[in-house]
Amino acid sequence: MALIPQESLEYFEKMIYLPMVIIVLERNRELFEKGDFKLSRPYINLTESAIKLVQEDFKKAKQYMREHNLKLLKGEVDKTTTTYTFFHGGYEQDRRYLNVRLRNRTEELLEMYLMKIS
Repeated sequence: MALIPQESLEYFEKMIYLPMVIIVLERNRELFEKGDFKLSRPYINLTESAIKLVQEDFKKAKQYMREHNLKLLKGEVDKTTTTYTFFHGGYEQDRRYLNVRLRNRTEELLEMYLMKIS
């Protein structure tokens, strides 16, 4: 089985995590818009700025995937793991991710993007 180059692995993982970060940020923005906050505009602006940053990185990751003929498919999801299939160089490789790891890494990235804004 061909190993995935470290550089490509980074982009596969961006294709997994960045959409999750975008979903969380969009849901949070909705909560700020609908919530009972005294001054919600700063939170909404912060969230929208973070969404733009994540979307830019996601766009770059998609472009890299396209240019290098790489593909990612989400597979089976069970109570503890999610399987993804990585297609690269004519090979395919299944990788399992613990759902708790997916959540924790998404939270880490969320914090990173919010810190970039401030």
